[in-house]
Parts: sequence; C-alpha cells; structure tokens
Amino acid sequence: MAKATSTHDFSIGSVWKIIVRMAIPMTLAQLINILYNVIDRMYIGHIEGAGTLALTGLGLCLPVISAVMAFSRLSGMGGSPLCAIERGKGDLHEAEMLMGNSFTLLLIFAAGLTIFGEIFLQPLMYLFGASDSTIGYAMEYGRIYLAGNVFVLISLGMNGFINAQGFARIGMATTLVGAVINIILDPIFIFLFHWGVKGAAAATVIAQGCSALWVLLFLTGKKAELKLRVRCMGLEAKRVGRILSLGFSGFVMAMTNSIVQVVCNSVLASFGGDLYVGVMTVIGSIREVVSMPVHGITSAAEPVLGFNYGAKRNDRVLQAIRFVTCVAVGYSVGVWVLIRAIPGPMISIFNDDPALISAAIPALNLYFITFFMMAMQFAGQSTFLSLGKSRQATFFSIFRKVIIVVPLTILLPRIPGIGVQGVFLAEAVSNVVGGLCCFGTMVLTVYLPMKIGLREP
Repeated sequence: MAKATSTHDFSIGSVWKIIVRMAIPMTLAQLINILYNVIDRMYIGHIEGAGTLALTGLGLCLPVISAVMAFSRLSGMGGSPLCAIERGKGDLHEAEMLMGNSFTLLLIFAAGLTIFGEIFLQPLMYLFGASDSTIGYAMEYGRIYLAGNVFVLISLGMNGFINAQGFARIGMATTLVGAVINIILDPIFIFLFHWGVKGAAAATVIAQGCSALWVLLFLTGKKAELKLRVRCMGLEAKRVGRILSLGFSGFVMAMTNSIVQVVCNSVLASFGGDLYVGVMTVIGSIREVVSMPVHGITSAAEPVLGFNYGAKRNDRVLQAIRFVTCVAVGYSVGVWVLIRAIPGPMISIFNDDPALISAAIPALNLYFITFFMMAMQFAGQSTFLSLGKSRQATFFSIFRKVIIVVPLTILLPRIPGIGVQGVFLAEAVSNVVGGLCCFGTMVLTVYLPMKIGLREP
C-alpha cells in the first residue's frame, strides 16, 4: 500500500497548529463561498423601489439552495472523511476509488435536481410562503440556480477532497475564484444590464462554474496526491453505501435546515407577512457569515481527526477535540457580544428599509441569545462525522432541527403575548437543548472512552 506523504502527515507535529494552519484558509474559503449568496442578497435588497420584496422572494429560494447543498454534502461530506481515514491508513488506492464514486454520485444528483426543479418549483414556492407579490422574484432566481446546480455540486462536493489531502490553500482558492467573479458580475448583471434577480442568479451560476472547473483541474493535475480518475468513477455498491451512510448526516443537516426555513417562512408569512419573511432572510444571512469561523475550525479538524483515528493516534484525536471545542465556544460568545452591540448596522448591510430594521433588531437579538451553545453542537457533530460515526451524527442533526425547532416554530407563535417572535425564540431554545445533548453524548461515548483507553497499560 502507498503511504501518505510526510508533507501532509497529520500524525506529526502540534495538533492545534495543524488545525489552525488548515482552518485559516478553510474558513476564508467557506466565508467566500457564503458570499456567493450573501452578496446576491446585499445587492438585491438595495434594488430601488423593489428591494424588500425582491429580498423576500430570494429568501423563499433559500430552502432550495439548502437542498442543493444537502446533496453536495451527501456525496462530498460522505466521501472526503472516508478518504482521509483511508489516507491515514496508507491505502491511497481506496481513497481514490471513494473520490471517483463520490463524483459520479454528484453528477446523478445534479441531473435529478434540475428535472425536479423544472416540474415542481412554482408550487413549492407557494408552499414555502410566497405571495403574489413575491412569486415572480422567487421563480426568476430559482429556475436559473437549479439549471446550473451541477456546478454548485461539483465545486462544493469535490472541494472537500482537496482539503482531505492537506491542500487547504488550494481549497480556499476554489471559492475565491468563484467569489471574485460573482462580485464582479453581480452589479453588472443586476444594475447595468437591469436583469434584477435574474442577473444575481446568472452571476452565481457562472461563478460556480468557474469554481467547479478549478476543482477538476486540480484533482486531475500533477500536484494532487489523490487524483480523480475515470477508472475510479464506476459505482460500486459497498463504496456507495459507505459514502451515503456517512454523508447522510451532512445531508440531513442541510435538508433539515431547508425544512426549518420552509416552516419559518410559512409561519412568518402567516403571522407577520412578507416583511418578516424578509427579516428572516436578513437574519439567516448574518448567521451564515458569523458561523463561518466555527464551521472553518471544525472542518479543518475533520481531516486531522480522521487521519489520526485511522492511524490509531487517539491521544492526538483527544487534543483536537479539546482545542476545537474551546475555540468554537469562545468565538461564539464574542459574536453574541458583537451582535448585541451593533445590530442596526449589521442589518442595514442587506436592507435599509426603516420598517424592516425596526422589526429585525429584536428578532436578531432573540435569535442569537444562545448562539454559543450551538458551537457545542458543531464540535460534537464534527467529531462524530470525522470518526465515521454516522448514526450519532445523523440523529443529532434530526434531533435539533426536526424534533425541537420545527414543533416550537409552529407552537410558540400561537401563545398569547409571543406571536411572531416565537419563530426566533424557537432557534434559541434548540441551541441549548441540542448543543448540550450532542456534545454530552460525544463526551460520554467518544472522548471519555478514548481517554480511559490511553490510561490502561
């Protein structure tokens, strides 16, 4: 069996330094990736005379975007941790086979999503809370985005295989290339060509196409240790089962996000109208941005955890868990302080309508009040995922979103005196319950048994 190169051997050197070295470019990469959609919302929210309604229409498409990302995770987050584990064992052939099978799955998912969108997009938009005032904007963005979803799937799903090999800077460049193109094209298409929402969608698809090309060029090039080869793309049932089993957790996380967005938009449309759907779009955009460093540090830890777990270096696995947890929780507390200090300016980045800002400030403060507890969920979830424990990772994805958030989102607004604020309170409650349960289970079933095992002679 071939061995991993020493340059990217995660069993050598300081664990926290390796994670930080990986985390900086990976965090920037994920932040840049989020900018694809966030920048769209920033420009759309400032379209003269139609910004608020257009922003609301785009917000109605967020469940669709989450669904596309879910399928990228099903294959990418399923294959790349397994790839890291096999690389840690020294079996580079199996690592390449896993990569090739993951790529084929992404192409199949892309074709299915395009067909599904053409048939069912309009009824879905009405189901998600669209009104006659916002349906046009939602359809314009959704149709173009789904038509180009193959580029989104490849750029997001395959980038994890670059990071799994230790090339975090190349992974960052994947998203940087697309983001720069998106930033340039957005104002041209939206304002200069007067394409509005359609221009934002077109800019996003073109930019993701460039990112996808970058990924493919690297993974088929000379620098990659593990290469994307045609002979590895033939689906094999056992490998596909392993990929889908582990990736199901990330899939569920993204799909439950989609479900929650649908339920929130529907309830908000009933209790607060189009204005509050716009408020949730802004809050969701802020959350995506401020969550990125937490996602970055946990994503950077995943290949390190997986490699050392495969290499049977449990002492280094424990070090990584401790470091990630402390950094994630500390950062999240800082974010909460910042949001409490300057909520208005953060909201006005996306829309400067006084009515929307007035409604969004109390909602934002309530939504983020327990954000630091969510960091514990991230830490526990990434540990389970990195070590191939798909059942636990999947359960806690479902538990927080489906079992806690969805029922509370439906029930709390109906309590006298709470009303529309119940939608934002539901998220705060779920952070506490979900974070404690996920992290506590990880400590009891992973961390403590490993620690005890190291003490035994």
